[in-house]
Amino acid sequence: MYGRCHCGNVRFDLAWPEGLDRVPARMCACTFCQKHGATWTSHPDAKLVVQVTDPAQVERYRFGTETADFHVCRGCGVPVIATSRIEGREYAVVNVNTLEDFDPARLDRGSADFEGESFSDRLARRQSRWIADVRFVVTPV
Repeated sequence: MYGRCHCGNVRFDLAWPEGLDRVPARMCACTFCQKHGATWTSHPDAKLVVQVTDPAQVERYRFGTETADFHVCRGCGVPVIATSRIEGREYAVVNVNTLEDFDPARLDRGSADFEGESFSDRLARRQSRWIADVRFVVTPV
């Protein structure tokens, strides 16, 4: 699978685990995700390569518990991925609305509300469910 922000400054390749046709898609109840219409997917066995043309045009936005960075393209305003650094390792989720040439019928849509989740439970959930193989590459034009 692959995707990108609207202007193409942030692109990604997502290697989904073999044999898994269905893709979970969770709409988070937080105000950031609600206001942006972001819906996230991840799998602990997936591999993600994020390619950025102009890193200065990518805003890392944090709020609330400040345990995740939302990578938002400044050029077009699209939140493409969110990352969380836990014990020296980067974990990520991908906004399914940024997928290209992808059949949305493969999505298992649902909602998620993490209000009241403890700090340690939040990080443990991410370690067990988020993409654990994440790599960033700068690819200037």
